[in-house]
Amino acid sequence: MSKLNLDCLALIFNELKDKKSLHSCLLVNKEWCNLVVPILWKSFLCYEENEENKSIYYNTILSLLSSSSKQLLINNNIKLPLPNLLDSPLFNYISFCKFPNSDIVNGVINMVLKNHNNHDKKYLLEQEIYKLFITQCKNIKELYWKTTQQLSLFPGASTCFSNLIKLNINLDYINSNSLEEMAKYCKNLNELSIHNPKDSPGLISLIDSQKNLKEIFLYSVKYKERTYEKLSDSLSRKSNSLIKLELSNIIIIPLSFLTSLVNLTTIFIFFNEVNEHDDDIKKIKEFQKYLAMSEFPNLQILSIYWLLCFKELANLIEKTNENLLYLDIYNTPRNATNTGMLISSIANNCPNIKTLRTYIEPKDFIHIKSLLLNCKNLKEVKFDSLYAFINLNDNILGDELLDILIKFSPKSLNIITISAIWKYSIDGFENFFENYRDCTLRQFNLCKNYDYDITEDHKAIINKYVDEGVIRSSVCTFY
Repeated sequence: MSKLNLDCLALIFNELKDKKSLHSCLLVNKEWCNLVVPILWKSFLCYEENEENKSIYYNTILSLLSSSSKQLLINNNIKLPLPNLLDSPLFNYISFCKFPNSDIVNGVINMVLKNHNNHDKKYLLEQEIYKLFITQCKNIKELYWKTTQQLSLFPGASTCFSNLIKLNINLDYINSNSLEEMAKYCKNLNELSIHNPKDSPGLISLIDSQKNLKEIFLYSVKYKERTYEKLSDSLSRKSNSLIKLELSNIIIIPLSFLTSLVNLTTIFIFFNEVNEHDDDIKKIKEFQKYLAMSEFPNLQILSIYWLLCFKELANLIEKTNENLLYLDIYNTPRNATNTGMLISSIANNCPNIKTLRTYIEPKDFIHIKSLLLNCKNLKEVKFDSLYAFINLNDNILGDELLDILIKFSPKSLNIITISAIWKYSIDGFENFFENYRDCTLRQFNLCKNYDYDITEDHKAIINKYVDEGVIRSSVCTFY
């Protein structure tokens, strides 16, 4: 039998998702073993769930610690599993690995120290594990930095981290000096995630040193009173390269930098629910002001969570040069207004939009017609109600929306989610689904459902059309 080319084998092995099959390949011959071992070790740190297998991997990591590290640990009464001090591994497995996150390192520590609360021992073992990876891992592309260990100051750090393209840091753990050192040789990041940002010189240096930073993510666990003008300024200086921005609970930063980021194609903004009497509502209103002032002509994806900003979004969408493809507005406060203004702005300025999820009121149904007629590429819509209960005086308003969807929906639209609170007649339901017999609905969903809105007859109709294949799937949760 002719022998398979090793390059072909490598491609095949990389496509295999079944670890059992890969383990079987190890036993075929030495060449196969040499190809499979790096593949297994490249992924085990992320995907291994079996506790027994984890222990094997963790023990192997400990066995690869340098002699000086092992002796240091022994001198500090940290007892390593005996086999790791006797056996010599066949491969330098660490060189195949991705750089471990803190969960993996903590897993090794807990296996050795059995969850003992000796901080000094934990810190020392953690230090030696990170030193091992930093000296052995080359060309690391991603780093999740959530430890007080000053990784950037360890021997070999400049080689290990100089080619990073994705860095995730938590500033509750990392000091400014460590970031300052990282900035000296980490200059090619495409993506930077910052948890609990601070106006530290090291962070500013790290951002400023990047040559082509494309994506920035800022997350804060809770609102803080301090503001960070230097961080805001540093983000403004990256306006030429930044194309993606994600903000979560970030009202601690002067948000004037938004108006500078004219090349953004993707924006995600998330706020936790805030009390209207909370002082932070003023900062959120300031954010909405800057949002309305900003221009993002290349914007394609926009997701907003918990903001009263339909008017500002309508103004923003008018300046997107018809590039918007995805708009998702989620968990909006119930006292929001101008929902119809937003629908109208989308209809007039977003002919290429594919996904729209937003809130409307029955009075906005009139705008849905022009939306469906002008946006011929729509694939998914979600129209939710702003209110949990509406006094409809027993009027059935939902049939009006169903009728508009039947008459004016583009052929591409096959995922539809609507609020159950607007009430639908049985005949209206039947007529709506019959219209889709020749073009199957991929999904039909109901949101904010209440028993008095959707009867058992409505549920039976949905189930009937699912069974008949008119609706491929349906998610209808009834409270």
